[in-house]
Amino acid sequence: MTARTGPSQPAAPGNHAARRPELDAMRALVVVGLVFFHASLVFDSRDDYYVKNAETTQITFFIAALCVIWAMPLLFLIAGLGSWHSMRRRGPGGFAVERLLRLGVPLVFATATIMPLPQWLRLRADPAYHESYLAFLPKFYTVRLDLSDFPFILRGTYFETGHLWFVVLLLTFSLLLAAVARWAPPTLEWPAALSRPRGGLLVLGLPIALVCAFVGLEESFSGWSRWAFLLFFLYGYFFVTDPRFRAAMRRDWVPAAIVGVALVAVGVPGFVIAGDAPGADAFTDMTPLAIGARALYGLAGWCWLVAILGALDRPRTPSTGADRPPRRLYAYLSSAVLPLYVLHQPIVVAVAYFVVGWKAPILVEYLVIVVVSLVLTVGVYDLLVRRTRVTRFLFGMREPTATSG
Repeated sequence: MTARTGPSQPAAPGNHAARRPELDAMRALVVVGLVFFHASLVFDSRDDYYVKNAETTQITFFIAALCVIWAMPLLFLIAGLGSWHSMRRRGPGGFAVERLLRLGVPLVFATATIMPLPQWLRLRADPAYHESYLAFLPKFYTVRLDLSDFPFILRGTYFETGHLWFVVLLLTFSLLLAAVARWAPPTLEWPAALSRPRGGLLVLGLPIALVCAFVGLEESFSGWSRWAFLLFFLYGYFFVTDPRFRAAMRRDWVPAAIVGVALVAVGVPGFVIAGDAPGADAFTDMTPLAIGARALYGLAGWCWLVAILGALDRPRTPSTGADRPPRRLYAYLSSAVLPLYVLHQPIVVAVAYFVVGWKAPILVEYLVIVVVSLVLTVGVYDLLVRRTRVTRFLFGMREPTATSG
């Protein structure tokens, strides 16, 4: 594989820096899918979500397992790919500044403005709690410094980053990468061997499996370890842009999909069994069954990503005028991903707070929460975020260019 010894190094022959619209589409699909996912937690019997319906079900657990195994890892992988292109254009220093603006600003702004809402609604679900939102805010912002859970260094009785854990981790990984690239530019040659034998790419799943097995999983991070996410991010940075790696993904996506499905078929039941014993925690227990189930989970996640990226990476015909509406849609979705991610969960929780009191079937309540939340999330983004320079800056959006429309 082509060594990447610094951001100014020319790309390998055939390594095109053109945007891959299918990845923009997948990012948007994952973020929109999170509305469906978080709405399902309202009815999940295993999850302690902000707002809970009186009637719950276990079906949502098994459906969610098929989504979390690839969705958030895919976002980190694509973020790593984008980081490589950004690093080449800006250098380590410019890349760090750009990440601080595009991730740090919306993180601070959202934490200061909308993140207290889910916690307050959790308390309001108790009929005995009558405190107003304004009275609750000082309690939310009462924090202390605690480095034991790096990079989540602020702790408080009510304070949380909530779903913005993704932004915290992505910003941390980006700044660490910029520091490493500045002082010790990374060079990788050995992974080229993995692109030659059929199925060789699956070997890269072994480090992920080991992290999941022996470091453990974290339920609050979509059932993954934060350090597994770091590996996905680095894989996107180092490998996915290489033309030989991409070719190997296209070649191996079918066996990767078969292996991934088989691993899930074995691993998920093992995971459930390991966690059903009294006092057991399949996410962290060091029993042989729990370790084995987590290892299969980590390896399956990587196989699913190889399958998804390989299946989507198809040759394209040259762009024509007929493509313009899809290109506009891709540009719209690409810009919207981060703001939609930031906005969606407080809106889902607020909608669910008013719906769960209905005496309606679970499916009806679920569909209402999903539809209303989607409409409100997209509406708030389109009407209140994307149309002014100040709000675009606060939500980490780039200024539109002449070619973006």
